[in-house]
Amino acid sequence: MSSELQLPQVQIRRARREDCDAILGIYNHAVLHTTASYDYEPRTLAHRLEWFDSHGREDLAIFVAEAEPVGVVGWSALNRYHDRVGFRFTAENSIYVAESWRGRGLGGRLLEPLIAAAEARGLHAILAAIDADNQSSIRLHARFGFEKVGQFRQVGYKFGRWLDVIYM
Repeated sequence: MSSELQLPQVQIRRARREDCDAILGIYNHAVLHTTASYDYEPRTLAHRLEWFDSHGREDLAIFVAEAEPVGVVGWSALNRYHDRVGFRFTAENSIYVAESWRGRGLGGRLLEPLIAAAEARGLHAILAAIDADNQSSIRLHARFGFEKVGQFRQVGYKFGRWLDVIYM
């Protein structure tokens, strides 16, 4: 018998509306405990369902990482960058992984299909706005060819301190 830890199989797939509760739980944990989001208050399920539906209307991909029998342990999404028509070929990405699943390579597995979905949709650019202290996300994006194009100093405020944002 092997002494290696057996990890559950993880499948990356398109998100379904019924995944919104799990997506919300992962996001709200990040809101309350990290600077991955500069939101202060958890979002509601109604908000997340509207978010999901608007992504469907705008053909913006959402993926989940699903581990059996655990369920959804991470998600990624393409998001509208700006409402102005000139930005219609640009999206911003989001990647969130449940705390106990970080460091297992799920970020890359969730980013890869986003890039393919953006290409299939005819997008020209994907932006990542990352808290400057989130070195794992910065390294992840760099592995996929994202380059640092700017750092906005002290534009966010959370947990009693000013935060910088890296744009890639």
